Amino acid sequence: MTIEQPHPDDRVVIVGGGQAGAECAASLRMAGHCGPVTILAEEPTYPYARPPLSKAYLSGAALVEDLYIRPPATYVQQDLDVRLGTRVTAIDRVDRYVRVETGPDVPYDRLVLATGGRARTLPLPGAESAPNIHTLRGLADIDAMREQFKPGARLVVVGGGYVGLEVAAVARKAGLQVTVLEAAPRVLARVTAAVVSEFYERVHTEQGVDVRTGCCVSGLEYTPDGWATGVTLTDGTSLPADLVVVGIGLVPNTELAEEAGLPVDDGILVDEYCRTADPRVLAIGDCTRHPCAQHGGFRRLESVPNATEQARVVAAVLTGAPRVYDAVPWFWSDQYDVKLQTVGLSAGHDEVVVRGSADAGRSFTVFYLESGEVRAADVINGPRDFMVAKKLVATRARVSSDRLRDQATPLKQCL
Repeated sequence: MTIEQPHPDDRVVIVGGGQAGAECAASLRMAGHCGPVTILAEEPTYPYARPPLSKAYLSGAALVEDLYIRPPATYVQQDLDVRLGTRVTAIDRVDRYVRVETGPDVPYDRLVLATGGRARTLPLPGAESAPNIHTLRGLADIDAMREQFKPGARLVVVGGGYVGLEVAAVARKAGLQVTVLEAAPRVLARVTAAVVSEFYERVHTEQGVDVRTGCCVSGLEYTPDGWATGVTLTDGTSLPADLVVVGIGLVPNTELAEEAGLPVDDGILVDEYCRTADPRVLAIGDCTRHPCAQHGGFRRLESVPNATEQARVVAAVLTGAPRVYDAVPWFWSDQYDVKLQTVGLSAGHDEVVVRGSADAGRSFTVFYLESGEVRAADVINGPRDFMVAKKLVATRARVSSDRLRDQATPLKQCL
């Protein structure tokens, strides 16, 4: 790909007002870019953090202002043009401008796509229109659901991933009756070992959640005015519901890129510098499919650290100091008094090593090894071990299973 040198006065337009977009704009200023920077945000709210939506914001412990990635005044101080409630409808890569739904076209010298994704919906009649069937992607979703979050209400959560389990935890603490439905044989099956899945199933069961695995939703029951009253499973079971939360994954928003002729494959395809096939168009965050420095091939990640790091890589590229995106991915999840911190990707592992006991308490670590190398780790309630685990994964440390398993040996001695 021909690399066209950026200019400090380039007009940078960022499509998307989420974590990636906000971080990219701020990083550009920190890296010394002095040209115009415009954020086109479809939502009417300043960029905010999404992880607290299913936790602190849903529970009422956090207000909208608490979620702001940066105070609104910061954008003025950094001379960042933030246009809220602005939906982009098309990209013209020849004349270099984006078309918006209302208002004049917005010209660019460099375009950054931070379009994120949308919640996957149930492919069943009425699921998208029922006022008490909810997905969890934005503030409006949570605001609509909170009105129905009442003690004693019967909540059915479809999906036993991070988001579904986080909602279940908040709901139980709020006094709702909760059932979690997971199609896989265990919760968190895509991302963790069986020992972690079993631990979380036990934690939720102890809190009064009815966790059902290996079951699929086949239908929904409604009142004449369209309110969902029940969920039907493929085995014929009918579960009454006052509200339903669907947490079955995310669909990347790639339509703008695809319509503009950019390669797309379960995400906007980018290189190690987050550049698309058009060197003047870059993409970051949940919407991208990028080279995997740890395992080879391409991957798409849905995480705040990924969005943040890719944003900083783009800022470096656009200010003439390019560096590759090769960060080791990490994630976290808070449920009840349990914090799960994950580093690395466990796909391809051939050995699982458990440090501590998942049965004896609420603190243990699971290491995933591939050909003797530490490639990933799940750390439950162990922040110090997590810091060491990050280094072990980053260096692909070769550590014997016995040493990792031996709690008498401080983990940091494995470095």
